[in-house]
Amino acid sequence: MGDIMGLFSKVKNMFSKPQDKEEEKVVEKYDNGLKKSREEFVSKLSNLSNTHDKIDDDYFDELEEILIMADIGVSTVEDFLDRLRDRVKKEHITDPKLLKDIIVDELFVIYVNNDVIVNKINYSNDGPTVILFVGVNGVGKTTTIAKLANRFKKQGKKVLLVGADTFRAGSEEQLSLWAQKIGVSCYTREGSDPASVCFDGVKKAKDEEFDICLIDTAGRLQNKVNLMNELKKINTVIKKIIPDAPHETLLVIDATTGQNGINQAKAFNEISDVTGIVLTKLDGTAKGGIVLAIKEKTGIPVKFIGLGEKEDDLEVFDIEKYMYGLFKDF
Repeated sequence: MGDIMGLFSKVKNMFSKPQDKEEEKVVEKYDNGLKKSREEFVSKLSNLSNTHDKIDDDYFDELEEILIMADIGVSTVEDFLDRLRDRVKKEHITDPKLLKDIIVDELFVIYVNNDVIVNKINYSNDGPTVILFVGVNGVGKTTTIAKLANRFKKQGKKVLLVGADTFRAGSEEQLSLWAQKIGVSCYTREGSDPASVCFDGVKKAKDEEFDICLIDTAGRLQNKVNLMNELKKINTVIKKIIPDAPHETLLVIDATTGQNGINQAKAFNEISDVTGIVLTKLDGTAKGGIVLAIKEKTGIPVKFIGLGEKEDDLEVFDIEKYMYGLFKDF
């Protein structure tokens, strides 16, 4: 762990140096998108350091409350506080102001947890890359698919959207309208069996040499058995066309739902092999700590985050930019 301690100082340094214009834009998006969380969370942390002249039980109790209110999660916070207490004791730290960088570093360690953090898409080397999207209704799944399609199109990729959410009224129309707006292809078949739509959609992607195939699925979680059977069937038919697909199964979670998002992640991970999380509406919540809690509780990396409503407001998740955006005023 020693080699990443002091990380926050390095990160702040890195983002204060001149960057290329594209990188600058992304950092600015993180900055703006995490403004609500930063104003709520960091102001309380700063106030904590300023109002306590020693590190005692009162300090730790108040810190615990602040972290839980940021939606980092009770058990994650307890683990974090144990680590922090241990460092305070070993390093004989008495001044709360000296804990600032250590707090950020330890939160970073919780996210990394000795893992190799993978935030990139697992592209297929042969034929279309198939990405399956799962998640409950109302989290912004279809909009997320459209934003990713827009991102891939800008990279020069040929993109096909497949509407396998055949039970939600208007879902195919919504996906088709997004496809028209972005300028990508779309395959839907209203009222049909979702697995059948996936089979024909993936076949079209392969036969017509698409680079990317993005599949929208139903968002029901009330009956896990039905959903599990449906996803299993979808995976089976996809593999009949492309044996190593889907190459990614991305779970879309609304950041504003807080701890409920963690419950969704656990539930979907039980019934499907989730490879990554897309966290939408992060700009709309003051509880940006949910990013840390999701990774710590599920072990699933966050691959993309939504930082606005426009087509280009979906960013590849970067833990360093996230930590900078959340703590830059700390």
